[in-house]
Amino acid sequence: MFDQNPSRPIRLRRTRLCGAALGLAALAATAACGTRNAEADESVPTPEDAAVEQLGVTVLDTFDHDPDSFTQGLELRDGVFYESAGLYGESDVRLVEPGTGEVIETVALPEDEFAEGLTLTEDSLWQITWKEGVAYQRDLTTLEVVETASYEGEGWGICSDGTQLVMSDGSSTLTFRDPETFEETGTARVTLDGEPLDQINELECVDGQVWANVWQTDQIVRIDPATGEVGAVVDAAGLLTEDEAATADVLNGIAAAEEEGTFYITGKRWPKLFLVSFDPAS
Repeated sequence: MFDQNPSRPIRLRRTRLCGAALGLAALAATAACGTRNAEADESVPTPEDAAVEQLGVTVLDTFDHDPDSFTQGLELRDGVFYESAGLYGESDVRLVEPGTGEVIETVALPEDEFAEGLTLTEDSLWQITWKEGVAYQRDLTTLEVVETASYEGEGWGICSDGTQLVMSDGSSTLTFRDPETFEETGTARVTLDGEPLDQINELECVDGQVWANVWQTDQIVRIDPATGEVGAVVDAAGLLTEDEAATADVLNGIAAAEEEGTFYITGKRWPKLFLVSFDPAS
């Protein structure tokens, strides 16, 4: 379903701002920053449609994660994580050892750019920025920039389904892009119970579906990109201990794991990364 004018979005009340330590410039970035607390105040509305699956998280394993990484995008390939970390003056793209959380390689963005999501194509990496309208195509090994592309509006999350890129901008709209040129090829409106669902954030494309973090919540939704309809809502609350949550930010970061039906998930400034499956809620 293509829609250039989504209306009446389900909006989730925003109640907190990023910490003052980010500075005045970064305070303008609160739309993408999160809540500065891993215990989200908001949640995706409970689906009224019985066909929408309600899922929970089964933790299969736990790993260390850099607690200083403001995670905006996460992908796994050939036993290595590709991660995009945000904030002005701190943004980078990095290679990470899954078992230890050790940062193997990192390339910084300019200090006036706020990194957002990333995704991998067959032979390159695309990393987007928040308000700067710049997308970087990078070499998979060196992480150095190969090409740049520009786009209108904000960049939040991005994933590749093998034939096209799918990008979010914090609204209820997903934008489809050519994986070679980054040109827009179409849009879809994300809906839950027939109403637009906004604040769609980090994305992961798996088996023709798009899994998405919903900013300011502990929920992940599964979206059919052909229709924009949400087919499942995952409750991922309570993964961190109280002490861990006190210094962490919101849930953000989904990567398909090696075994079918499993995922790695983490969050902004989270000290842990979890290998999980999404199973029917009890």
